[in-house]
Amino acid sequence: MAAPRPYVLLSAAMSVDGYIDDTTPERLRLSDEEDFDRVDQVRAESDAILIGATTLRRDHPRLIVKSPRRQAERQTRGLPACPLKVVVTASGDISPDLRFFHSAGDRLIYCPEAVAPKLRDRLGDLAEVASAGASLDFGAVVDDLGERGVRQLMVEGGTTIHTQFLTAGLADEIHLAVAPFFV
Repeated sequence: MAAPRPYVLLSAAMSVDGYIDDTTPERLRLSDEEDFDRVDQVRAESDAILIGATTLRRDHPRLIVKSPRRQAERQTRGLPACPLKVVVTASGDISPDLRFFHSAGDRLIYCPEAVAPKLRDRLGDLAEVASAGASLDFGAVVDDLGERGVRQLMVEGGTTIHTQFLTAGLADEIHLAVAPFFV
């Protein structure tokens, strides 16, 4: 019997006019401190956090639980201080120099089968690289995460990743913060 799929929670912030980013190279901050704290709480409650490679390259996230109290609470429950950090990439174009690879937590990268050997060579022991089929199959990714014991998956994006989860019918819940300005 297959493990159950994780509960999938999409988390995003957008402007009043519906944008989650702009065209500048800098990260657009759409959340305030209260929302950042909410995100940290949801991260602490999740078993894994997933983003796409574009978000990884552009925003340079660490994908960690920032609150020491929340980290300690996770550890009291027998969990690592930070959830599993998951990236999905079609191209495998990921630099091992990103701070994502040099911060707390285990890392798992999903990519197409043909890309996996090259990515494994590039990343070495910085992350586990797993095939997501001939092309990126998000249902297979979610199923594999369930097999790995992930009960709640927080998807932080970006746009393409959220769209893939929504169109595949894989989202169970959406957290959406709305910034009080137009992009």
